Amino acid sequence: MELLALFFSVMIVNNFILAKFLGLCPFFGVSRDLRSAACMGAAVTFVMTAASAVTWAVNDHVLIPFGVMYLQTIVFILVIATLVQFVELVIKKLSPMLQRVMGIYLPLITTNCAVLGVCLLNIKQQMSLSEAIVHGFGGGLGFALVICMMAGIRERLEMSRVPLAMQGVPICFITGCLMALTFFGFQGLFAG
Repeated sequence: MELLALFFSVMIVNNFILAKFLGLCPFFGVSRDLRSAACMGAAVTFVMTAASAVTWAVNDHVLIPFGVMYLQTIVFILVIATLVQFVELVIKKLSPMLQRVMGIYLPLITTNCAVLGVCLLNIKQQMSLSEAIVHGFGGGLGFALVICMMAGIRERLEMSRVPLAMQGVPICFITGCLMALTFFGFQGLFAG
């Protein structure tokens, strides 16, 4: 039951984009169309889940025993970069068109602060391996949910009459703020 509460808490209430403001670059950059947003969401979900498991194991079995906790950030970034390279190779092999659509955004997952943030939060909050995996998976699904919602809204905004001064990024920021306020309404639903 605790894992389920953690999952929904990180997915909805403590969403990395809307509550922690991590991962805003791909949130605004890739959410122009729903297909790209869904692909980015799936890739981030996979990388967050895998990175949560691998970084927890590296921290618990390498960094702590050898007393090199000061290397945590560098090691975590290397782990994330390796996982992103793996995802990029798989996508390139399975769907070259999808790889072209994702373009520069796929390698940018390496520097996505939401992915690094979930790994660091797992350690800071002293989560077990199962909690870390659930935290990473829920965080990734929350990321995917929000980026897909934003893509759907932006597609509708393209057909709407938006004042010239508000077109593009300004209306996206306002939309993101309204989404954050909406998700804030779930605050009492889940502990965490």
